[in-house]
Amino acid sequence: MKIEELESEEGGGKGSGSGKMIVSNDTKRVLVGAGARILFYPTLLYNVFRNKIEADFRWWDEIDQHLLLGAVPFPKDVPRLKQLGVGGVITLNEPYETLVPTSLYYAHEIDHLVIPTRDYLFAPSFVDINRAVDFIHKNKSHGQTTYVHCKAGRGRSTTIVLCYLVKYKHMTPAAALEYVRSIRPRVLLAPSQWKAVQRYSKSQSAPSADEVLITEADLEGYICSSHENDNSSLELSLGRKATRAMPMIARLSCLFTSLKDSGSLGPISWRLLAAEARAC
Repeated sequence: MKIEELESEEGGGKGSGSGKMIVSNDTKRVLVGAGARILFYPTLLYNVFRNKIEADFRWWDEIDQHLLLGAVPFPKDVPRLKQLGVGGVITLNEPYETLVPTSLYYAHEIDHLVIPTRDYLFAPSFVDINRAVDFIHKNKSHGQTTYVHCKAGRGRSTTIVLCYLVKYKHMTPAAALEYVRSIRPRVLLAPSQWKAVQRYSKSQSAPSADEVLITEADLEGYICSSHENDNSSLELSLGRKATRAMPMIARLSCLFTSLKDSGSLGPISWRLLAAEARAC
């Protein structure tokens, strides 16, 4: 039986008569959640077994100096994590698959961010991704390491780590995934998790709504004075250091004021006007 997801506005599912069942997103969550509960302990024991017999099957891996990616920790792992400099843990498990209570982390002076996310086919929300990425960055700014984990350290936790690399290491999603796989080869993202990383990347590269780009073609036809006094030269020199992200209206107002003040004594100087635009 194949399960396909309907858009939320399409409502509930119905059979197709060909062995394929179409279900709503809510129904899919219930079905996947039930399966995840059944498989949790068998797959956990399988991972523990592989960790014991395979040297390369590590429980966690160091992604950078202040970031660890791995599987669900046991209570006995908490002192070890503290020794490694971990000051924060991000748990992406649901309650039934969480093995360490928050109180135990607090007892070892480790901050704990819990973002319950269903296993296998689901990704953290955009808001939760932002919370997690900022949590990692805050810990790093204090010289502390963050341990990001789900059950196996493959999908949900990798989603968070990739988004962190996209924002603070300025990687593309593909480059971030390749980098993490070079360290932890068994990472594997569900389609929804990969889409979440791509959407997050686009949100980081999208231009701000209060910025305006002025090209040379936009300025054709304007004229200004070809004579600048020392004061205006000084203002332009200082203006080059001004911030670029000012509101659109303020920037245009500044630009047109400079054009008005310059008069109409000669052809426009592109370098001068470009400098004035930056000064705005």
